[in-house]
Amino acid sequence: MTDSFYQSVAVVGGGAWGTAIAEAAARAGRTVTLWAREGDTVTAVNTAHENTPFLPGVPLSPAIKATGTLDDIAQADVIFWVTPAQFLGVVAKQAQAALDAAGKKQPQVICCKGIHIETGKLMSEMLADALPTYTQAILSGPTFAREVASGKPTAVTLSCDDADIGMRIIETIGLPTFRPYLSTDPRGAEIGGAIKNVFAIACGIVDGKQLGDNARAALIARGTAEMVRLGQALGGKTETMMGLAGLGDLVLTCTSTQSRNFSLGQAIGQGQSMGEIMASRNSVAEGVTTALAVHKLAGKLNIEMPITAAVHAVLHEGAPIDQVILELLSRPFTKEY
Repeated sequence: MTDSFYQSVAVVGGGAWGTAIAEAAARAGRTVTLWAREGDTVTAVNTAHENTPFLPGVPLSPAIKATGTLDDIAQADVIFWVTPAQFLGVVAKQAQAALDAAGKKQPQVICCKGIHIETGKLMSEMLADALPTYTQAILSGPTFAREVASGKPTAVTLSCDDADIGMRIIETIGLPTFRPYLSTDPRGAEIGGAIKNVFAIACGIVDGKQLGDNARAALIARGTAEMVRLGQALGGKTETMMGLAGLGDLVLTCTSTQSRNFSLGQAIGQGQSMGEIMASRNSVAEGVTTALAVHKLAGKLNIEMPITAAVHAVLHEGAPIDQVILELLSRPFTKEY
């Protein structure tokens, strides 16, 4: 009888979120291989059982085996991709030969959130370019890595066109404190996960400028409208974007300084430059690149996304924040829907 779960798991990406997924899988009793580009991460996970560069202070299961060699992921039963969004295609292409040689055709679960700047492609399209014959799934939702790795209650969306494979992935990593909910709308799930980072930066700017809680709530609501508008144009379902992978993730990311994107926006609102902010960080705020990619995509699709355009203007065109806020607030009154 076939197991209802996958026994061996590989996680590609040794940042905080990749480490958290690896820890959740280990707690579920799986054999876990964690690939990391950084040698100090590999050493720390294997010797100290802690990812000191990216998730310090969180003890990890000794069952997690870290590696810096992509060939080591090829024998896993299921693979979770947690690289920075802009590098997913590159890393997947590097792993292609080893995966094809293994011949397992294991499901590939995309956990990184964003849109590729140069091509405007979603993460599913980037992975399909490298691994065109593999089944894909999307794991997304309101998740701070430290809380997941520490075993605090979390719920996410696991979306796959094949519901049976989706449920098997859920059984592989699901725990009482890490609850994946099944969806069969991968497109809606990944769009919600990508675009929420742009609105988190906007909410951070609102906080940094001390514009009040009313303004932040309005941004979340109107950001949801932009998310749904783009998602529908790309084939996603509205109900998916109103769930954990859309609205749930948006609310979390827009309301806490634990969010890299919110805290970056907050620092901008307080008057810091991008150079100053990035010099003090060792982790990526995906919303910076996603703002550019979404703005270009919205123009291509002729979709009105004023909040996205405002964030793009601040981050990538050097527009003065006060002027951008005034222009956003001075837009003509219109219907809500």
